[in-house]
Amino acid sequence: MTSVPFIPFAEGEVLLDWIGLTDALAAGHDLPKAEIGDTFLYRDPDTLLSRAAWIDGMGMAVKTATVFPGNPSRGAPMINGGVNLYADGDGTLQAIIDFHLVTKWKTAGDSLLAARRLARSDSKNILIVGAGTVGRSLHDAYSAAFPEAHFQVWNRTRANALAMATERPMLTVADDLEQAVRSADIITSATMSTEPLIQGDWLQPGQHIDLIGAYRPDMREVDDTALQKARVFVDSFDTTIGHIGEVKIPLEAGTITRDDLLADYYDLDAFQRAPDDITLFKNGGGAHLDLMTSRYILDRWTAK
Repeated sequence: MTSVPFIPFAEGEVLLDWIGLTDALAAGHDLPKAEIGDTFLYRDPDTLLSRAAWIDGMGMAVKTATVFPGNPSRGAPMINGGVNLYADGDGTLQAIIDFHLVTKWKTAGDSLLAARRLARSDSKNILIVGAGTVGRSLHDAYSAAFPEAHFQVWNRTRANALAMATERPMLTVADDLEQAVRSADIITSATMSTEPLIQGDWLQPGQHIDLIGAYRPDMREVDDTALQKARVFVDSFDTTIGHIGEVKIPLEAGTITRDDLLADYYDLDAFQRAPDDITLFKNGGGAHLDLMTSRYILDRWTAK
């Protein structure tokens, strides 16, 4: 009987690279459109979340997370989980992959694929809004595609931004968000904000804005003016429209129309810009991206 590999975080991560992952995500969207589905189970205050995807020609994945808010007080992580990856041909289990490994690389890789298509290739100043775990992943990812860039980080709590900056070369703290936005070539934002932090009046021709943080219907990171000034793209119409406040709220208010969402990753050829365009990308995630990322991780694992 063939054993099923378990791919842990540290041992898996050393095999990966950001450019290779974004190429794999692009190739995954050349296959038939994914079928996806989510399930939630609750035992207050705990949650069991499973996200499943099936792509014909790639296989199936089920990514499961357990969220136990009381764990940190007991010295355990609040979020745990894993990804089960299944073969396309016969449905056999091929690998179990650490939840955090897949989530880190899927989330930042999702944004980086858009930036490689939409941001100016000569971008030199990159602003990260939010100094959490995702902000650190974004620094890693964007550094791979823009190795000559200078990075700034802004965070509501300056001490957290300082802590992030001390960990990483070529990263400084921005104290004035408006000034930092105005001077950046790329703004990538990963916050838990429910009120817009980034104002459209601050945006300049040629910029690219990458939005990760808003994932609930009540969350937003940019205001209406930003959406109206920008050419707007999303990773998936299915996981953003009607689900994420960044596009749901302005669509329902009539501030923007469905036609203002120009393309998702199933039309990657449309991810283009003119030099003075302001481009805006909404990273909505989705189980199909977890599947593509997991397949890339397993391919690198088996090739080692």
